[in-house]
Amino acid sequence: MIIGVLGLELRRMLRNKRTVIFTLVMPAAFFLLFGTSAAYRTERVGDGNVTGYVLISMAVYGAMLATTSGGAMVSIERAAGWSRQLRLTPLKPATYVLIKVILAMVIGAVSVAVAFAVGAFSGAELPVEGWIGSGLLAWACSLVFAAFGLFMGYLLPSENVMQILGPVLALLSFAGGLFVPADQLGSTFATIAKFTPVYGVGEIARYPLVQDGTLWIAVVNVLAWTAVFAAGAMWRFRRDTARV
Repeated sequence: MIIGVLGLELRRMLRNKRTVIFTLVMPAAFFLLFGTSAAYRTERVGDGNVTGYVLISMAVYGAMLATTSGGAMVSIERAAGWSRQLRLTPLKPATYVLIKVILAMVIGAVSVAVAFAVGAFSGAELPVEGWIGSGLLAWACSLVFAAFGLFMGYLLPSENVMQILGPVLALLSFAGGLFVPADQLGSTFATIAKFTPVYGVGEIARYPLVQDGTLWIAVVNVLAWTAVFAAGAMWRFRRDTARV
């Protein structure tokens, strides 16, 4: 039954044109727009080039959008009464949440794969371990945003959940040094960036390329924010289950 529900949820999400555009098309388009100039292709970063650096950042951004939207779908389904319908099935509430997390991570993996495929044909240079490691890390660390999406899905009204989260993710990406390296904007900005949920994901995903930075801070950042968002999602989930 879990596999059947997961397949149904995946088909529903992929039929949503807005989801496809924002999670699969837009990150790759941003990479082509901002990361493929001749100067970026020739400038070196670690064992690759700046184009590869930008590619990883855009892949992380796409994974963030994908996993957040996958989790936030609970808001729309609650408003439509789908959550109540599922109470009539053998599907347990905790399993429903697990399915949402798995769905978000599947879409996140597709988003990263699409971005990397575009980058491979657009001048991005990464070492072999960079292609594999950065792709897997960008996907795995986006789990924090699957939890974030669930939390927001139970917290925000359904009619404007993604309209709110889209600009919020863009702002967090800028503040966390994903679009522009935080250390290039001054020491104060770099310090603030380390406390945002995007910072750790970006630093970890880019590490196989740059082999630089304080990795343990990034790991603590990801673990801490995942715990915060997961705790918030469980709190709202329990309240929602008790109410329904």
